[in-house]
Amino acid sequence: MTHLYPSPKYFFTVLAAGLLSVSFAFAQLQSGPMVGYSDMLEVMLWAQTDRPAQVKIMYWEAGNPAQKKSTDKVLTQKQSAYVARLFADQVRPGQKYEYEVYIDNKKVFIKYPLRFQTQTLWQWRTDPPPFRFAIGSCNYINEEGYDRPSRAYGDGYEIFQSIADKKPDFMLWGGDNTYLREADWNTRSGMLHRYTHTRSLPRLQSLLGSTHHYAIWDDHDYGTDDSDRSFWMKNTAAEVFRLFWGNPGYVFEGATTGTFFWSDAQFFILDNRWFKAPNKLADPLRDYFGDAQIRWLLDALTSSKAPFKFIVTGGQIINPARVLENYANYSTERDRLLAAITEARIPGVLFLTGDRHHTSVHRLDRPGTYPLYDFTISPLTSGTTKPFPDELTLPTLDSGTLVTERNFATFDVSGPQNDRALKVTVYDVKGKELWTRQLRANDLK
Repeated sequence: MTHLYPSPKYFFTVLAAGLLSVSFAFAQLQSGPMVGYSDMLEVMLWAQTDRPAQVKIMYWEAGNPAQKKSTDKVLTQKQSAYVARLFADQVRPGQKYEYEVYIDNKKVFIKYPLRFQTQTLWQWRTDPPPFRFAIGSCNYINEEGYDRPSRAYGDGYEIFQSIADKKPDFMLWGGDNTYLREADWNTRSGMLHRYTHTRSLPRLQSLLGSTHHYAIWDDHDYGTDDSDRSFWMKNTAAEVFRLFWGNPGYVFEGATTGTFFWSDAQFFILDNRWFKAPNKLADPLRDYFGDAQIRWLLDALTSSKAPFKFIVTGGQIINPARVLENYANYSTERDRLLAAITEARIPGVLFLTGDRHHTSVHRLDRPGTYPLYDFTISPLTSGTTKPFPDELTLPTLDSGTLVTERNFATFDVSGPQNDRALKVTVYDVKGKELWTRQLRANDLK
Protein backbone atom coordinates (compact mmCIF):
# COMPACT_ATOMS: atom_id res chain seq x y z
CA MET A 1 0.00 0.00 0.00
CA THR A 2 1.26 3.42 -0.88
CA HIS A 3 1.02 6.10 1.86
CA LEU A 4 0.70 9.71 0.85
CA TYR A 5 2.00 12.14 3.49
CA PRO A 6 1.29 15.85 3.32
CA SER A 7 4.29 17.95 2.45
CA PRO A 8 5.88 20.35 4.98
CA LYS A 9 4.51 23.18 2.87
CA TYR A 10 0.99 21.87 3.54
CA PHE A 11 1.52 21.89 7.30
CA PHE A 12 2.90 25.44 7.16
CA THR A 13 -0.10 26.61 5.14
CA VAL A 14 -2.60 25.06 7.58
CA LEU A 15 -0.76 26.48 10.59
CA ALA A 16 -0.60 29.96 9.07
CA ALA A 17 -4.29 29.87 8.23
CA GLY A 18 -5.11 28.80 11.77
CA LEU A 19 -3.03 31.55 13.32
CA LEU A 20 -4.60 34.10 10.99
CA SER A 21 -8.12 33.05 11.97
CA VAL A 22 -7.21 33.25 15.65
CA SER A 23 -5.76 36.73 15.22
CA PHE A 24 -8.97 37.91 13.60
CA ALA A 25 -10.90 36.56 16.62
CA PHE A 26 -9.15 38.88 19.06
CA ALA A 27 -11.49 41.52 20.48
CA GLN A 28 -10.73 45.11 19.58
CA LEU A 29 -11.73 48.44 21.08
CA GLN A 30 -14.84 49.60 19.21
CA SER A 31 -15.14 53.02 20.87
CA GLY A 32 -13.83 54.84 23.88
CA PRO A 33 -12.51 54.72 26.44
CA MET A 34 -14.69 57.50 27.80
CA VAL A 35 -14.45 59.21 31.17
CA GLY A 36 -17.81 59.59 32.90
CA TYR A 37 -18.72 61.29 36.16
CA SER A 38 -16.15 62.36 38.73
CA ASP A 39 -16.53 62.57 42.47
CA MET A 40 -14.07 62.62 45.35
CA LEU A 41 -13.81 58.86 45.89
CA GLU A 42 -15.07 57.40 42.60
CA VAL A 43 -14.82 57.95 38.86
CA MET A 44 -16.86 56.13 36.22
CA LEU A 45 -15.03 54.86 33.11
CA TRP A 46 -16.53 53.40 29.94
CA ALA A 47 -15.34 51.31 27.00
CA GLN A 48 -16.89 49.32 24.16
CA THR A 49 -15.41 46.29 22.40
CA ASP A 50 -16.37 44.83 19.03
CA ARG A 51 -17.11 41.34 20.39
CA PRO A 52 -17.25 39.56 23.78
CA ALA A 53 -14.17 40.30 25.85
CA GLN A 54 -12.90 40.80 29.36
CA VAL A 55 -12.11 44.47 30.01
CA LYS A 56 -10.35 46.23 32.87
CA ILE A 57 -8.66 49.60 33.35
CA MET A 58 -5.42 50.17 35.21
CA TYR A 59 -4.95 53.66 36.67
CA TRP A 60 -2.47 55.57 38.78
CA GLU A 61 -1.84 59.04 40.15
CA ALA A 62 -0.15 61.12 37.47
CA GLY A 63 3.62 60.70 37.62
CA ASN A 64 3.47 57.58 39.79
CA PRO A 65 2.93 54.55 37.48
CA ALA A 66 4.60 52.23 39.99
CA GLN A 67 1.45 52.38 42.14
CA LYS A 68 -1.18 51.09 39.72
CA LYS A 69 -4.73 50.24 40.74
CA SER A 70 -7.28 48.22 38.77
CA THR A 71 -11.00 48.37 38.22
CA ASP A 72 -12.94 45.16 38.46
CA LYS A 73 -12.96 43.12 35.27
CA VAL A 74 -16.11 43.30 33.13
CA LEU A 75 -17.13 40.75 30.51
CA THR A 76 -18.72 42.57 27.58
CA GLN A 77 -21.72 40.89 25.94
CA LYS A 78 -23.73 41.31 22.77
CA GLN A 79 -26.97 42.07 24.63
CA SER A 80 -25.37 45.21 26.07
CA ALA A 81 -23.58 46.26 22.86
CA TYR A 82 -20.27 44.97 24.29
CA VAL A 83 -20.16 47.95 26.67
CA ALA A 84 -18.09 47.87 29.84
CA ARG A 85 -18.95 50.29 32.63
CA LEU A 86 -16.02 50.39 35.04
CA PHE A 87 -15.36 52.19 38.31
CA ALA A 88 -12.12 53.61 39.65
CA ASP A 89 -12.91 53.35 43.37
CA GLN A 90 -9.40 53.41 44.84
CA VAL A 91 -8.82 57.12 44.34
CA ARG A 92 -8.16 60.17 46.49
CA PRO A 93 -9.84 63.59 46.30
CA GLY A 94 -8.25 66.32 44.23
CA GLN A 95 -5.89 64.12 42.23
CA LYS A 96 -5.15 63.70 38.54
CA TYR A 97 -4.83 60.17 37.16
CA GLU A 98 -3.56 58.43 34.06
CA TYR A 99 -4.92 55.10 32.88
CA GLU A 100 -4.69 52.31 30.31
CA VAL A 101 -7.19 49.81 28.92
CA TYR A 102 -6.76 46.05 28.88
CA ILE A 103 -8.83 43.72 26.70
CA ASP A 104 -8.44 40.01 27.48
CA ASN A 105 -5.39 40.90 29.58
CA LYS A 106 -3.68 42.65 26.67
CA LYS A 107 -2.90 46.36 26.88
CA VAL A 108 -4.60 48.38 24.14
CA PHE A 109 -2.29 50.77 22.29
CA ILE A 110 -3.84 54.25 22.26
CA LYS A 111 -1.88 57.10 20.72
CA TYR A 112 -3.48 59.96 22.68
CA PRO A 113 -3.31 60.66 26.45
CA LEU A 114 -5.80 58.98 28.78
CA ARG A 115 -6.54 60.98 31.91
CA PHE A 116 -9.18 61.62 34.55
CA GLN A 117 -9.44 63.55 37.80
CA THR A 118 -11.19 63.39 41.13
CA GLN A 119 -12.99 66.37 42.59
CA THR A 120 -11.36 68.38 45.36
CA LEU A 121 -12.44 68.27 48.99
CA TRP A 122 -12.39 72.04 49.37
CA GLN A 123 -15.30 72.58 51.78
CA TRP A 124 -14.25 74.19 55.10
CA ARG A 125 -10.66 74.29 53.82
CA THR A 126 -10.15 76.63 50.86
CA ASP A 127 -11.99 78.64 48.27
CA PRO A 128 -13.75 76.40 45.73
CA PRO A 129 -11.47 75.45 42.82
CA PRO A 130 -11.91 77.19 39.47
CA PHE A 131 -13.12 74.98 36.66
CA ARG A 132 -14.10 74.96 33.00
CA PHE A 133 -16.74 72.97 31.20
CA ALA A 134 -17.59 72.78 27.52
CA ILE A 135 -21.11 72.47 26.14
CA GLY A 136 -22.68 71.73 22.78
CA SER A 137 -25.74 70.05 21.30
CA CYS A 138 -27.00 68.56 18.04
CA ASN A 139 -24.37 66.04 16.96
CA TYR A 140 -25.15 64.33 13.64
CA ILE A 141 -22.73 61.71 12.31
CA ASN A 142 -23.38 60.69 8.71
CA GLU A 143 -23.84 57.04 7.75
CA GLU A 144 -24.33 56.22 4.10
CA GLY A 145 -27.45 54.15 3.49
CA TYR A 146 -29.27 55.54 6.52
CA ASP A 147 -29.13 59.27 5.85
CA ARG A 148 -31.71 61.08 3.79
CA PRO A 149 -30.88 60.99 0.05
CA SER A 150 -29.58 64.54 -0.20
CA ARG A 151 -26.54 66.53 0.84
CA ALA A 152 -24.85 65.12 3.96
CA TYR A 153 -26.38 66.70 7.07
CA GLY A 154 -23.39 66.23 9.38
CA ASP A 155 -19.99 67.90 9.03
CA GLY A 156 -17.30 69.78 10.92
CA TYR A 157 -16.15 66.80 12.98
CA GLU A 158 -12.88 68.59 13.75
CA ILE A 159 -14.88 70.50 16.35
CA PHE A 160 -14.21 67.72 18.85
CA GLN A 161 -10.46 68.31 18.72
CA SER A 162 -11.11 72.03 19.09
CA ILE A 163 -13.09 71.30 22.26
CA ALA A 164 -10.33 69.06 23.59
CA ASP A 165 -7.78 71.80 22.90
CA LYS A 166 -9.63 74.11 25.32
CA LYS A 167 -8.90 71.55 28.08
CA PRO A 168 -12.30 71.57 29.81
CA ASP A 169 -12.67 69.64 33.04
CA PHE A 170 -15.84 68.13 31.62
CA MET A 171 -18.08 68.18 28.56
CA LEU A 172 -21.82 68.69 28.93
CA TRP A 173 -23.77 67.20 26.02
CA GLY A 174 -26.89 69.32 25.59
CA GLY A 175 -29.19 66.89 23.78
CA ASP A 176 -29.57 65.47 20.27
CA ASN A 177 -26.16 63.93 20.93
CA THR A 178 -27.18 61.01 18.71
CA TYR A 179 -29.67 61.18 15.85
CA LEU A 180 -31.90 58.11 15.81
CA ARG A 181 -33.28 57.51 12.31
CA GLU A 182 -36.10 55.60 10.66
CA ALA A 183 -34.18 52.32 10.74
CA ASP A 184 -33.42 52.75 14.47
CA TRP A 185 -36.64 53.83 16.18
CA ASN A 186 -38.56 50.58 16.47
CA THR A 187 -35.99 48.13 17.83
CA ARG A 188 -33.40 47.87 20.54
CA SER A 189 -30.94 46.63 17.91
CA GLY A 190 -31.50 49.79 15.89
CA MET A 191 -30.89 52.06 18.87
CA LEU A 192 -27.74 50.19 19.86
CA HIS A 193 -26.49 50.46 16.29
CA ARG A 194 -27.03 54.21 16.17
CA TYR A 195 -25.44 54.93 19.53
CA THR A 196 -22.48 52.69 18.64
CA HIS A 197 -22.00 54.34 15.26
CA THR A 198 -22.03 57.84 16.76
CA ARG A 199 -19.73 56.93 19.65
CA SER A 200 -17.22 55.29 17.26
CA LEU A 201 -16.37 58.45 15.30
CA PRO A 202 -12.54 58.50 15.16
CA ARG A 203 -12.29 62.29 15.66
CA LEU A 204 -14.28 62.03 18.88
CA GLN A 205 -12.06 59.52 20.68
CA SER A 206 -9.36 61.77 22.17
CA LEU A 207 -12.02 64.04 23.71
CA LEU A 208 -13.77 61.02 25.19
CA GLY A 209 -10.57 59.66 26.71
CA SER A 210 -9.35 62.63 28.72
CA THR A 211 -12.41 64.77 29.55
CA HIS A 212 -15.28 63.87 31.88
CA HIS A 213 -18.69 63.64 30.19
CA TYR A 214 -22.28 64.26 31.31
CA ALA A 215 -25.36 64.27 29.07
CA ILE A 216 -29.04 65.12 28.75
CA TRP A 217 -31.22 63.88 25.94
CA ASP A 218 -33.64 65.51 23.52
CA ASP A 219 -36.00 64.09 20.93
CA HIS A 220 -33.37 62.62 18.59
CA ASP A 221 -31.58 60.58 21.27
CA TYR A 222 -34.98 59.57 22.66
CA GLY A 223 -37.04 58.63 19.62
CA THR A 224 -38.74 60.19 16.62
CA ASP A 225 -38.62 63.88 15.74
CA ASP A 226 -40.55 65.92 18.37
CA SER A 227 -41.30 62.71 20.26
CA ASP A 228 -43.15 62.84 23.58
CA ARG A 229 -44.37 60.66 26.45
CA SER A 230 -46.37 58.51 24.02
CA PHE A 231 -43.24 57.18 22.25
CA TRP A 232 -43.68 53.42 22.14
CA MET A 233 -39.98 52.58 22.72
CA LYS A 234 -39.33 55.03 25.55
CA ASN A 235 -38.30 52.36 28.07
CA THR A 236 -35.77 50.90 25.66
CA ALA A 237 -34.51 54.38 24.81
CA ALA A 238 -33.92 55.08 28.51
CA GLU A 239 -32.03 51.81 28.92
CA VAL A 240 -29.76 52.55 25.94
CA PHE A 241 -29.11 56.14 27.05
CA ARG A 242 -28.02 54.96 30.50
CA LEU A 243 -25.85 52.26 28.97
CA PHE A 244 -23.88 54.70 26.83
CA TRP A 245 -23.57 57.70 29.15
CA GLY A 246 -21.85 58.16 32.49
CA ASN A 247 -24.15 60.35 34.60
CA PRO A 248 -23.91 59.64 38.33
CA GLY A 249 -27.58 58.82 38.87
CA TYR A 250 -31.24 59.40 38.01
CA VAL A 251 -34.15 60.66 40.10
CA PHE A 252 -37.02 58.84 38.37
CA GLU A 253 -37.54 55.42 36.88
CA GLY A 254 -37.04 55.85 33.15
CA ALA A 255 -36.64 59.62 32.92
CA THR A 256 -33.12 61.01 32.63
CA THR A 257 -33.67 63.65 35.33
CA GLY A 258 -30.75 64.07 37.71
CA THR A 259 -28.17 66.36 39.26
CA PHE A 260 -24.43 66.56 39.75
CA PHE A 261 -21.91 68.89 41.34
CA TRP A 262 -18.62 70.29 40.12
CA SER A 263 -16.67 72.37 42.62
CA ASP A 264 -19.32 74.69 44.13
CA ALA A 265 -21.70 74.67 41.13
CA GLN A 266 -24.72 72.40 40.80
CA PHE A 267 -26.23 71.13 37.56
CA PHE A 268 -29.88 70.10 37.27
CA ILE A 269 -30.56 67.80 34.33
CA LEU A 270 -34.18 68.00 33.17
CA ASP A 271 -35.95 65.52 30.90
CA ASN A 272 -38.16 67.29 28.33
CA ARG A 273 -39.43 64.05 26.73
CA TRP A 274 -40.50 61.46 29.31
CA PHE A 275 -43.43 63.44 30.77
CA LYS A 276 -44.08 65.75 27.81
CA ALA A 277 -47.56 65.87 26.26
CA PRO A 278 -47.82 65.90 22.46
CA ASN A 279 -47.29 69.27 20.80
CA LYS A 280 -50.72 69.07 19.19
CA LEU A 281 -52.66 68.07 22.30
CA ALA A 282 -55.50 70.58 22.69
CA ASP A 283 -55.12 71.15 26.42
CA PRO A 284 -53.89 74.46 27.88
CA LEU A 285 -52.69 72.60 31.00
CA ARG A 286 -50.61 70.08 29.08
CA ASP A 287 -47.32 68.88 30.57
CA TYR A 288 -43.82 69.71 29.39
CA PHE A 289 -41.65 68.71 32.35
CA GLY A 290 -44.66 67.48 34.30
CA ASP A 291 -45.69 68.06 37.90
CA ALA A 292 -43.43 65.44 39.50
CA GLN A 293 -40.31 66.72 37.78
CA ILE A 294 -41.11 70.37 38.53
CA ARG A 295 -41.72 69.58 42.20
CA TRP A 296 -38.37 67.83 42.38
CA LEU A 297 -36.61 70.72 40.61
CA LEU A 298 -38.06 73.40 42.89
CA ASP A 299 -37.20 71.37 45.99
CA ALA A 300 -33.65 70.75 44.73
CA LEU A 301 -33.13 74.41 43.78
CA THR A 302 -34.41 75.56 47.16
CA SER A 303 -32.04 73.18 48.98
CA SER A 304 -29.02 74.03 46.86
CA LYS A 305 -26.29 76.30 48.24
CA ALA A 306 -24.54 76.60 44.87
CA PRO A 307 -23.81 80.17 43.70
CA PHE A 308 -24.50 79.04 40.12
CA LYS A 309 -27.41 76.66 39.57
CA PHE A 310 -27.35 75.47 35.96
CA ILE A 311 -30.66 74.02 34.71
CA VAL A 312 -29.89 71.94 31.62
CA THR A 313 -32.56 70.84 29.14
CA GLY A 314 -33.23 70.62 25.42
CA GLY A 315 -35.78 73.24 24.35
CA GLN A 316 -35.43 76.97 24.97
CA ILE A 317 -36.93 78.21 28.24
CA ILE A 318 -36.72 82.03 28.22
CA ASN A 319 -37.38 82.72 24.52
CA PRO A 320 -41.08 83.78 24.46
CA ALA A 321 -41.62 82.82 20.80
CA ARG A 322 -44.14 80.01 20.40
CA VAL A 323 -42.15 78.23 17.71
CA LEU A 324 -40.99 74.64 17.24
CA GLU A 325 -40.62 73.08 20.72
CA ASN A 326 -39.86 76.14 22.81
CA TYR A 327 -41.23 76.01 26.35
CA ALA A 328 -43.42 79.00 25.44
CA ASN A 329 -45.72 76.57 23.61
CA TYR A 330 -46.56 75.15 27.04
CA SER A 331 -47.21 78.58 28.50
CA THR A 332 -49.28 77.59 31.54
CA GLU A 333 -46.61 75.30 32.92
CA ARG A 334 -43.82 77.71 31.91
CA ASP A 335 -45.44 80.64 33.68
CA ARG A 336 -45.94 78.52 36.78
CA LEU A 337 -42.31 77.38 36.90
CA LEU A 338 -40.80 80.83 36.34
CA ALA A 339 -43.16 82.37 38.90
CA ALA A 340 -42.25 79.72 41.46
CA ILE A 341 -38.52 80.41 41.00
CA THR A 342 -39.20 84.12 41.53
CA GLU A 343 -41.49 83.66 44.53
CA ALA A 344 -39.02 81.29 46.23
CA ARG A 345 -36.29 83.92 45.78
CA ILE A 346 -33.85 81.29 44.52
CA PRO A 347 -30.50 82.89 43.60
CA GLY A 348 -28.07 81.95 40.86
CA VAL A 349 -30.40 80.24 38.38
CA LEU A 350 -29.17 79.93 34.77
CA PHE A 351 -30.61 77.88 31.90
CA LEU A 352 -28.49 75.91 29.42
CA THR A 353 -30.36 74.69 26.32
CA GLY A 354 -29.82 73.43 22.76
CA ASP A 355 -32.14 72.12 20.02
CA ARG A 356 -32.36 75.19 17.78
CA HIS A 357 -29.30 74.64 15.50
CA HIS A 358 -28.09 78.14 16.26
CA THR A 359 -26.63 79.78 19.34
CA SER A 360 -28.13 82.74 21.21
CA VAL A 361 -28.72 84.19 24.66
CA HIS A 362 -32.15 85.25 25.91
CA ARG A 363 -32.55 87.39 29.05
CA LEU A 364 -35.79 87.79 31.02
CA ASP A 365 -35.86 90.86 33.26
CA ARG A 366 -37.89 90.37 36.44
CA PRO A 367 -39.10 93.27 38.61
CA GLY A 368 -37.44 93.34 42.01
CA THR A 369 -34.90 90.62 41.35
CA TYR A 370 -32.16 89.52 38.97
CA PRO A 371 -32.75 88.57 35.30
CA LEU A 372 -32.93 84.97 34.12
CA TYR A 373 -30.53 83.98 31.33
CA ASP A 374 -30.91 81.15 28.82
CA PHE A 375 -27.73 80.20 26.97
CA THR A 376 -28.66 78.18 23.87
CA ILE A 377 -25.57 76.48 22.39
CA SER A 378 -26.16 74.64 19.08
CA PRO A 379 -25.19 72.89 16.82
CA LEU A 380 -22.02 70.81 17.06
CA THR A 381 -22.03 68.91 13.76
CA SER A 382 -25.61 68.90 12.47
CA GLY A 383 -26.99 71.37 9.92
CA THR A 384 -27.54 74.98 10.96
CA THR A 385 -30.69 77.12 10.94
CA LYS A 386 -31.55 80.75 11.57
CA PRO A 387 -34.16 82.07 14.01
CA PHE A 388 -37.57 82.96 12.61
CA PRO A 389 -37.69 86.65 11.52
CA ASP A 390 -39.94 87.66 14.42
CA GLU A 391 -37.44 86.23 16.92
CA LEU A 392 -34.75 88.66 15.81
CA THR A 393 -36.64 91.61 17.30
CA LEU A 394 -37.60 90.01 20.61
CA PRO A 395 -36.68 92.17 23.62
CA THR A 396 -35.22 89.12 25.38
CA LEU A 397 -32.61 88.44 22.67
CA ASP A 398 -29.02 89.55 23.15
CA SER A 399 -28.46 90.15 19.44
CA GLY A 400 -24.68 90.11 19.79
CA THR A 401 -24.86 86.44 20.74
CA LEU A 402 -26.54 85.00 17.64
CA VAL A 403 -24.35 82.41 15.87
CA THR A 404 -25.65 80.56 12.82
CA GLU A 405 -22.64 78.33 12.16
CA ARG A 406 -21.47 75.18 13.95
CA ASN A 407 -20.08 76.07 17.38
CA PHE A 408 -19.50 75.16 21.00
CA ALA A 409 -19.00 77.09 24.24
CA THR A 410 -16.86 77.02 27.35
CA PHE A 411 -18.04 78.19 30.77
CA ASP A 412 -15.31 79.23 33.22
CA VAL A 413 -16.17 79.55 36.92
CA SER A 414 -13.56 81.21 39.13
CA GLY A 415 -12.97 83.58 42.02
CA PRO A 416 -13.22 83.44 45.82
CA GLN A 417 -16.15 81.69 47.47
CA ASN A 418 -17.96 84.93 48.26
CA ASP A 419 -17.54 86.40 44.77
CA ARG A 420 -17.70 83.71 42.12
CA ALA A 421 -17.55 84.80 38.49
CA LEU A 422 -18.70 83.16 35.26
CA LYS A 423 -17.19 83.70 31.84
CA VAL A 424 -18.95 82.29 28.76
CA THR A 425 -17.07 82.02 25.47
CA VAL A 426 -18.44 80.72 22.16
CA TYR A 427 -16.10 79.28 19.51
CA ASP A 428 -16.42 78.16 15.91
CA VAL A 429 -15.53 74.69 14.62
CA LYS A 430 -11.81 75.50 14.54
CA GLY A 431 -11.77 76.98 18.04
CA LYS A 432 -11.79 80.66 17.05
CA GLU A 433 -13.53 82.91 19.60
CA LEU A 434 -16.84 84.39 18.39
CA TRP A 435 -18.10 86.19 21.50
CA THR A 436 -17.80 86.25 25.27
CA ARG A 437 -20.02 87.32 28.19
CA GLN A 438 -19.36 87.59 31.94
CA LEU A 439 -21.63 87.35 34.97
CA ARG A 440 -21.06 87.42 38.71
CA ALA A 441 -22.90 85.27 41.22
CA ASN A 442 -23.47 88.31 43.42
CA ASP A 443 -25.48 89.88 40.60
CA LEU A 444 -27.81 86.85 40.49
CA LYS A 445 -29.42 87.36 43.88
